[in-house]
Amino acid sequence: MTEHSRTLRAGWLAVALAGILLPALAVLRVDPMTLAAQSGPILAASLMGTGMIAAAVAARFWVGVVLALTTSVGLIALAQRMGMASLAHPLSTTLALLVASISFAARGTLFTRAHPRHGWIIAVLVVCGEAATLLTAAWLPTWLLVLLPAQWASAAIATAMAGSGTRAAMAVLVALAGTAVTTLLVARLLPRRWPYALMFTAWLALSALVARHPASPLKRAQSPSLWAPRGIRLPVVPSWRYAHASRAR
Repeated sequence: MTEHSRTLRAGWLAVALAGILLPALAVLRVDPMTLAAQSGPILAASLMGTGMIAAAVAARFWVGVVLALTTSVGLIALAQRMGMASLAHPLSTTLALLVASISFAARGTLFTRAHPRHGWIIAVLVVCGEAATLLTAAWLPTWLLVLLPAQWASAAIATAMAGSGTRAAMAVLVALAGTAVTTLLVARLLPRRWPYALMFTAWLALSALVARHPASPLKRAQSPSLWAPRGIRLPVVPSWRYAHASRAR
């Protein structure tokens, strides 16, 4: 087996682990009565693991998008089989999943074009870091949460599935779409370096938009306690204003 083949094999194993296996285990462990509310961080982590890493491993943007969407549909089907109610806003959920998949796959494409041999490793490190923030969101400062695309995706998905639909999460959807467009532009303009300044500026501007217009809070907040008798309760932070107010109390 050549070094390239071993690298590809390791990359696809990372996709299977981070994007499919671990999110599926989370769905199986979460209390079915709270699955809809907990769906944001679980699906966001899956979309990152499949979309970002797969796009980097395959060096194909569309591979990441298709695999991320397929996996998310499978996880939702699994959650419904476990007892989750039907989607309250199926069209809003589809839109949130599509935009997030495109955004994460765009980042994976940029990583592999900037570093053809090690792009997928960068994607794995980014996924691990942002997935950690999804698990610890209830304890992180507001200013950090608004900077993270994983939190944007989590808020958009949670609001669509258990909240009031797409309109309440429009700012985070715009931020994810804007990130995708600028990231793909930078990837296309490589090896020029000046587009990175454009991407950084756009990221800060979109983060300011999310901070100014956060997603509406869910009707019922979830506690950050882990491994409750009926399963895990992941911290859900669909609104950064709401999280900040909760910590203040």
